[in-house]
Amino acid sequence: MEFKDYYETMGVAREATQDEIKRAYRKLARKYHPDVSEHGDAEARFKEVGEAYEVLKDPDKRAAYDQFGANWKAGQDFHPPPGWDEGFEFRGPGADSTGDQGYGGYGGAQYSDFFENLFRQEQAGGPNTGRREFHMHGEDRHARVSVDLHDSYHGAQRSMTLRVPELTEDGRIQLKEKALNVKIPKGVREGQKIRLAGQGGPGIGEGKPGDLFLEVEFRPDDVYRVDGTDVYMNLPVTPWEAALGASVTVPTPSGKLVLKIPAGSNQGSKLRLKGKGIPAKSPGDLYVVLDVRLPPAEGEEAKAVYETMSKEMPFNPRADL
Repeated sequence: MEFKDYYETMGVAREATQDEIKRAYRKLARKYHPDVSEHGDAEARFKEVGEAYEVLKDPDKRAAYDQFGANWKAGQDFHPPPGWDEGFEFRGPGADSTGDQGYGGYGGAQYSDFFENLFRQEQAGGPNTGRREFHMHGEDRHARVSVDLHDSYHGAQRSMTLRVPELTEDGRIQLKEKALNVKIPKGVREGQKIRLAGQGGPGIGEGKPGDLFLEVEFRPDDVYRVDGTDVYMNLPVTPWEAALGASVTVPTPSGKLVLKIPAGSNQGSKLRLKGKGIPAKSPGDLYVVLDVRLPPAEGEEAKAVYETMSKEMPFNPRADL
């Protein structure tokens, strides 16, 4: 099924006001009306213009069409997005409040397959009511939310403000701020999505509003780095703690722990604290990477210690080069 660009058919910009669309329709309807036009394709063009106006004159239909219309060009192969067949609410084709007939202005005209697939009609209240009711689920929306690693360990409540697009009465798009109070669940991972039911785009007719999906990302941390559910940290230690072994207090996102450093540890030695990573049904691990720091040789006493070490501890770190 080919996509129809109704804005292109009407010769108006996507930002056009309802009045501009109405004027464009009146001009084209006069030009292509089969009773008066000398154009060879007048009837076909008249039907195309009428169908386009049937959608763009109705703020509800236009808002729904605009949700995906900007991503397609006329003639491209098109498939309605999932859930589109829930429809939306509007009055059947015919005159609008100003008397413009729209698509219904030329007897016997039929909708295109494109229109029928998007705006399939289900008569409500019997065949003679003259009203067709449709409902469309609101658009799901997506945004990112930055949290601290500690929020994942303990859970948190965070306030945030989103800028969301809204359609004005004259068919223009404006950005409006929306304040939210978001619950960050314990154990949330980077890249995971938090679903806020009903906080997406508004539904049309009796359609329910869409959902808002927040993609989680962790703020940069000076101490920790994250890989999936595993957490890594560098732990500064002294040469004697690494060489002789020691028990040191280590800060972790879940609280302070006493860590035993094995004797003979080296720079970059990795110690695993099982299950101390991001909480989950299968929790990650916390990896402590030793960073051996040398004390500066400042003052005569410190220099003397280094000189004694150089004499009594013959050591050549380049022996294997």
